[in-house]
Amino acid sequence: MASTRDRALAAAIRLVGEQGVRALTHARVDAEAGLAKGSTSNWFRTREALVAGVVLEIAEQERAELAAAMRYARTAGEVLDILSGLVEDATGPHAARTRARYALFLETSATPGARSPMRVPRTMFEEWTTGLLFTLGAPDPDAAARALLAVCAGIIVNRLTVDPDAPIRPTMELAMRGCLAEWDPIRRTGAGL
Repeated sequence: MASTRDRALAAAIRLVGEQGVRALTHARVDAEAGLAKGSTSNWFRTREALVAGVVLEIAEQERAELAAAMRYARTAGEVLDILSGLVEDATGPHAARTRARYALFLETSATPGARSPMRVPRTMFEEWTTGLLFTLGAPDPDAAARALLAVCAGIIVNRLTVDPDAPIRPTMELAMRGCLAEWDPIRRTGAGL
């Protein structure tokens, strides 16, 4: 059975993901988790500590999932399968957690220390994507990785906000082709770019 702390964190993520950051109070987390009053505050004394705990929990969950998913990709098709699956998961079964992550990004944007735990999985994912794109022959793997991950983030936001059924794979394939293509700005002059 999950510990009181784990139950509180899971409830806090659900609350933020489903009702927004304002729903994140000790009393509401206790009620959502089915815990005795005051249980959450035993682990997280202040709201700031609770926010930090939730940020760390989301970061750890996503880091573990990314590490598991990333170990098998070797081809462009496998990378697309993994990225598409991660986007599908983030906007499907884990949509509440993804919404919570975005809400907490905005909530903590003025608090640089609160964002650093969320940066760890992102950095790990950027490094993995850069390495794979290098192996696949991308002319500029660093820029390609940032672009591909920006496309992923855009699809996630689009699916969570205005178009829950927006296609993932076709957009990812187009982005991947762009990441792997040679681009010569001299020959492209006047081509509308």
